[in-house]
Amino acid sequence: MSRKGEVTKRIILADPKYKSQIVAKFINTIMTSGKKSIAEKIMYSAFDQIEKKTKELPLKVFEKAMENVKPILEVRSRRVGGSTYQVPTEIRSYRRDTLAIRWIIEAARKRSEKSMANKLSAEILDAYHQRGSAVKKREDTHKMAEANKAFAHYHW
Repeated sequence: MSRKGEVTKRIILADPKYKSQIVAKFINTIMTSGKKSIAEKIMYSAFDQIEKKTKELPLKVFEKAMENVKPILEVRSRRVGGSTYQVPTEIRSYRRDTLAIRWIIEAARKRSEKSMANKLSAEILDAYHQRGSAVKKREDTHKMAEANKAFAHYHW
């Protein structure tokens, strides 16, 4: 924690094509070495592929996929009297978004398709249909929280 007071949240400008802040945040997370134009090309071509495959609005598919990946609970280590407990805690909304974005991108990077746009579109579609490794990561996180429910009274 910072000793100099509260840290203000930075406002991310909405992306130019879909006017969505969550898409802009996703593009910024894809971006490596400051190459935003390449990250935008990857994202928009993935959206084009999603639109071809599903015949639906890609933004709606993306938002549903994000909802399917967002975790509700996670475990945090809490040291109590010499032993460490995994205490289940509820996650705030901005962290839910951040974790969902991170998990989708990590899962897409691990896939074996040809280009990053193909990997990303396939992972978003898998998340939309509630399958794939990003959704599995969420399920594992929830299982861990459920297994450690006995230590919930250590949450303060």
